Amino acid sequence: MEIYKEPIHYQNPVLCIKVWKFEQPGRPRPKPAVAATQEQLQNVRWHYHKEVEFILVQKGIHEIHTPNRPYLLHPGDVVVIGSSQLHRGRPYSEEGLVYIVLHVDLEAYFDPAMMRYYRHFSEVHHPLEDLNYMFRENENVRRELGRIIERIHDEIMGKSTGYEIAASMHIKHLLLTLLRGDTRGLLQAHDLVDPGVMKPILEHVDNHLSEKIDMERVSHLAGMSYFYFSKYFKKAMGSSFTDYVNRKRIAKAERLLVTSSQNVTEIARAVGIENMAHFYELFKRFNGCTPKQYLRKIDSGVE
Repeated sequence: MEIYKEPIHYQNPVLCIKVWKFEQPGRPRPKPAVAATQEQLQNVRWHYHKEVEFILVQKGIHEIHTPNRPYLLHPGDVVVIGSSQLHRGRPYSEEGLVYIVLHVDLEAYFDPAMMRYYRHFSEVHHPLEDLNYMFRENENVRRELGRIIERIHDEIMGKSTGYEIAASMHIKHLLLTLLRGDTRGLLQAHDLVDPGVMKPILEHVDNHLSEKIDMERVSHLAGMSYFYFSKYFKKAMGSSFTDYVNRKRIAKAERLLVTSSQNVTEIARAVGIENMAHFYELFKRFNGCTPKQYLRKIDSGVE
């Protein structure tokens, strides 16, 4: 099993976007994705990156796997893959495959007007992969996302005057389309989040997951009392500070499990959890399985 962190080189660093069209020749048709075997998938690498990824298939059939499920994408189909989520893909049909891949760091687009939606797009409660339901259930949303991805690709590749403005507008349009197409309420707005307060706190958590994260110190960073910060964070993010940190620790542990040679005990320590019983409890709470079962699922690619 080969897994790597893919470096994403933005075509324009200011936009935090990389978009590219891929064309691949046809190949012999494999067995259905739901019955894919380890032997068939062993040469397809798992990878991940910080950027959120959108894939639009224009020709042929594309098979995408995440640890949660396989996707079989036909022309016009779209899929979204969340930040740092493991995934892999391969052509599925005998005909050639043409598809556009859009990578974007969404944090660059969270201005004050967007901050009230920050906690949902930042995957605090739901992985962005959960939004793929709307592409299956709503043809209009699927088509609109496809058109937006194509426009972003054309702007970035064409570089006409003002393309930076156009691309930024299209990213905002993409986010708006997801918000309005979300009939399950996964992206519902909540109380306004002050970016000047929350962003430094969330960055602090990300940078210190291997250490003890003291809420007393974090509350001082926010310029609040311990009690007020506890209430403010839960109201803004929809979860307690401790639960948020635990989710981040386990997400990092998932990546370490499949990208390092460390054992489970070493990984638990690397994400700041010394108590192994607590680590197993948290891992099962957020993944529904043990670390060993998670690795087996990743290794086999079989649901």
